Amino acid sequence: MKSAAFLVSASLLLSGAAQAAELTVAVAANFAAPMQKIAAAFEKETGHKLALSFGGTGKFYAQIRNGAPFEVLLAADDETPARLEQEGQGVAGTRFTYAIGKLVLWSRQPGLVDDQGEVLRSGAFERIALADPKLAPYGAAAMQTLQKLDLAEALSGKFVQGESIGQAYQFVATRNAPLGFVALSQVFAEGLLTEGSAWRVPETLYEPIRQDALILARGRDNPAASALMRYLQGDAARAIIGAYGYGF
Repeated sequence: MKSAAFLVSASLLLSGAAQAAELTVAVAANFAAPMQKIAAAFEKETGHKLALSFGGTGKFYAQIRNGAPFEVLLAADDETPARLEQEGQGVAGTRFTYAIGKLVLWSRQPGLVDDQGEVLRSGAFERIALADPKLAPYGAAAMQTLQKLDLAEALSGKFVQGESIGQAYQFVATRNAPLGFVALSQVFAEGLLTEGSAWRVPETLYEPIRQDALILARGRDNPAASALMRYLQGDAARAIIGAYGYGF
């Protein structure tokens, strides 16, 4: 009996190992912190393994078009996944919005950024960081905000642009820029500011930052890809996503 039970247990273990798969995922820079937590929980629950790459959505688009071996894309916008799907680089019907991003004006210096964003009108700073509006959705949102405030032209000489929101964040984090527009998720956790001072930019000042996920053509037959998409829409992942200030 013990021998039979052992064989059954071994069979189940081998079956689970056979079903586990590895998945390469391109993740928008703003989503790095929550995705690392989600990945750990996902791997523990499913047995699948994730290889995560973080970067700018615009750069990922070019890499995917040039044959980069990504199987899933978690973008910082909804336009890039839609374009990849239309171009045959993604699996039709797998695209959905996994998070709605929020923009924040942030400084590592306490008290520099007030809770109404009036520091922008004072101009009492040498540089302001933002992601490239042509490449990064959060950069586009920052420009929309400044244009609606009628400050884009006045502050243009102080812009320090990064390729992605991750680089824009680094400019401020390393104090190469005293303040900058970054993703809320980069500086808030569990509803609290992690450091410095910040202004949550009203969502009326920029278009919604809908962040879409897509299974790419290379991930079509990978069971871990569909499993991850289901997991991102479940309660466990959404709790993590919400804790970093994202909407749905």
